Amino acid sequence: MTARAASIRLLCLDVDGVLTDGTVQLDDLGHETKRFNVRDGLGISAVRHRLEELGVRHLYSGSKNKFDDIRDAANACGVPLSAVAFVGDDLPDLPAMRACGYPVAVHDAAAEVRAVAAFVTTAAGGHGAVREVVEHLLRSQNRWNEALSMFDSPSAPDIRAGSGGVQHEQHEQPQST
Repeated sequence: MTARAASIRLLCLDVDGVLTDGTVQLDDLGHETKRFNVRDGLGISAVRHRLEELGVRHLYSGSKNKFDDIRDAANACGVPLSAVAFVGDDLPDLPAMRACGYPVAVHDAAAEVRAVAAFVTTAAGGHGAVREVVEHLLRSQNRWNEALSMFDSPSAPDIRAGSGGVQHEQHEQPQST
């Protein structure tokens, strides 16, 4: 893990090709739909209808200039660009990637995007790449266990460690004579 990853305080993402696999589907009425990986949503969110539920505070939709957008997001969050990670996949993402402190490319990104990335995911866009980035950043900041603790339930027994857990009763089998 790099020191650059450990200093990240804001994660910015392209959506098409990063949170999705880049496929756009049209139904019979011409409505556009996109497919998102639920594992990415567990780590973070950038889908307009889930913003409130998942806690995203800033969304820049239909961006014409991603550099301006990440600069505005950094200013709004009170962090320098050097503390911003940006995940991209295609050529329009290059200005934002070059300006941020930790550029990230998904596995199936354009070669030029992968070339400027400090980290390239093993997962393709739309197939858990964002989850991989989130995990990478949290591990580099020694915060992964803190993140895992969000999923601990104080009422669930841990039967692996022999600490209480579930007890199994043994029943005698009737014997035939």
